[in-house]
Amino acid sequence: MARYHGPVCKLCRREGEKLFLKGARCFSPKCAFERRGYAPGMHGKSSQFRSKRESDYHRQLRAKQKARRVYGVLERQFRRYYEDTIKKRGLTGLMMLQILESRLDNVVFRLGFAGSRAEARTLVTHGHFMVNGRRVDIPSMQVSVGDVVAVREGSHRRTYFKNLPELAESRNAPNWLGRDLKGLSGTVLRQPERSEIDANLSEQSIVEYYSR
Repeated sequence: MARYHGPVCKLCRREGEKLFLKGARCFSPKCAFERRGYAPGMHGKSSQFRSKRESDYHRQLRAKQKARRVYGVLERQFRRYYEDTIKKRGLTGLMMLQILESRLDNVVFRLGFAGSRAEARTLVTHGHFMVNGRRVDIPSMQVSVGDVVAVREGSHRRTYFKNLPELAESRNAPNWLGRDLKGLSGTVLRQPERSEIDANLSEQSIVEYYSR
């Protein structure tokens, strides 16, 4: 399974904002963005003093790159999501974000069962979750309305999952997901609305980028 293995804090610095890719660390003084909030590279520090004017292409590219990095998706798969949505009726940008939100690793993260999407991806890959009673290990699997995502019974004995109800309770699950902390499971109640998805993502700019 292809994935990005480089330093994720550089991704936040490149986008000029926190993308919260490392879970709790992003809220601590150890966060690299707090210490070095400028773009990486030899000219990164000086770039913050340059003119803020940018071309349409640059704006569209940055919007696309930010969404890819937030959800941990590589370019080929991200483009395939776009190509799938343009074949359907509806708002292309919104449908694309809904596809990203419906990834199994994102659902696990949204339920509060992982501190970050990267951690959720690892947990799914190691086979700790089931969908509708079947063990799955594909983070990009699309879950549908009515699907039940649950921690595998054999994983309940592990220390991480023993402490999970208390950790998950501190995080609110979105309204489009139903959550059972005692049973460590969740149900997809409906498709997420735009207001329930990261407001800092610009789906219109992403569509414009691929429509060039």
